[in-house]
Amino acid sequence: MSVTIKDVAKQAGVSTSTVSRVISNSPKISEKTKQKVRKVMEELEFHINQNARNLVQRSTKTIGIVMKSSARESLHDPFFPEVLRGISAWCHKQDFSISLTTGESEESIFQDVVKMVQGKKVDGIIVSYSKQADPVVPYLMECGIPFVVIGKPLGQAHKITYVDNDNVKAAREAAEYLIEKGHEKIAYIGGSLQFEVSKYRLQGFKEAVLLNQLDISEEYIKNPESPDAVRDAIYELIGLDSPPSGIVAIDDLTAINALLVLKEKQVNVPNQVSLISFNNTIVSTFSNPSLTSIDTQIYQLGYESARCLIEEINDPTEFKKCIIIPTIMVERESTISLKQIKNS
Repeated sequence: MSVTIKDVAKQAGVSTSTVSRVISNSPKISEKTKQKVRKVMEELEFHINQNARNLVQRSTKTIGIVMKSSARESLHDPFFPEVLRGISAWCHKQDFSISLTTGESEESIFQDVVKMVQGKKVDGIIVSYSKQADPVVPYLMECGIPFVVIGKPLGQAHKITYVDNDNVKAAREAAEYLIEKGHEKIAYIGGSLQFEVSKYRLQGFKEAVLLNQLDISEEYIKNPESPDAVRDAIYELIGLDSPPSGIVAIDDLTAINALLVLKEKQVNVPNQVSLISFNNTIVSTFSNPSLTSIDTQIYQLGYESARCLIEEINDPTEFKKCIIIPTIMVERESTISLKQIKNS
């Protein structure tokens, strides 16, 4: 006769519900109790029938991941594979699988989410971005399915679990880094202001410029929404009568595009323009020159989002929370002090 949960509970001196929670790795059970129960499970050679358990619990042991754009575009951005690596690491520890949206447009991505939820294909969802007027988060709130957002939700943040950086502070530090190196004419190349990350990094940049009593010129601020628009933004900046000596780019991919255009125009980085970006992805080390970049700890963003989501799946009474991942400045070759240039 096969060993049952009741047999394990009796031998361990705990309730059957405690054994069930140990099996699901509930955070409500202490590590000491978990170790005791697991030891009994091993001694009795108790094996979990995962398929049967999933059916009983109506669990898929799968989480859905909503990408900010099509799979092709997302996977070309070095941010997403790294955040996916963090998500996958925690899911693997918890025996969860992942399912990605594959839509090619905002509407088709939303329809993918609806199919995931209504078809009961996932136990919870990670939204890998925070965007204004996006239909996904309101839909998930209405459905009541567990979900976590990477990025601070724009509105009703107190009702949603999210994982993010302090993007205002990080952008302020990026601009101040250039200011400390003697740069006074500093430009900013962002992205669509519909996204939380673009909105808050622009805010941080402006705060740094104003706090240091520098002129903030609107012609130095660009918010391109595509790689081609990034090229146009760089052309406009270097064509100014008084071009910037420093540029803050919203992410490494934008900075790489900027580097290519500056090289085409024979503008030397960093001797003529210092360039700093965000995310510290692998491309920041391979570029020429290598990029000074704010490390947003992307892997940790993914890891923590998966941890928070699976905690909520295992215990729906969990309080909503926000996790802020610290950022780290990584100095490389794309920035230089103006004093160093004058003395050379």
